Amino acid sequence: MIDADTQPRILNSILTVAAGGAVGAILRYGISGFSKNLIGDSFPYGTLLVNVIGCLVLGILGGYGIAKLPSTAQLFVITGLLGSLTTFSTFGWESTQLMLDSKPLLAGLNIAMNMVIGIGAAILGYQLGKAIAA
Repeated sequence: MIDADTQPRILNSILTVAAGGAVGAILRYGISGFSKNLIGDSFPYGTLLVNVIGCLVLGILGGYGIAKLPSTAQLFVITGLLGSLTTFSTFGWESTQLMLDSKPLLAGLNIAMNMVIGIGAAILGYQLGKAIAA
């Protein structure tokens, strides 16, 4: 059971993540729409752009020292904003961290598993959706 002192901290954390998530979702929508209007929709440029921006920002924060940020800033920016903008940034940072920790095989495994299993899950989900619709 959660004690009365912990409940407000948990609620504040949830609201901080939600606020960051709202900002990230709006940014994703805006960036994707902007790139579609500017470049066109023959390729998913918007997704690529938000993924690159998210990876760049999280890389900067990682280089700066994520632990230097107050916990509320970490929740708002990393978990909320970047998590909503793109989860690819977390994937990119975790893979980078494994490489920085001299674990290139684990980094490669993380990359391969996310790509193969993620795309496999999308294909499976598509097939399940078609089966349900039939």
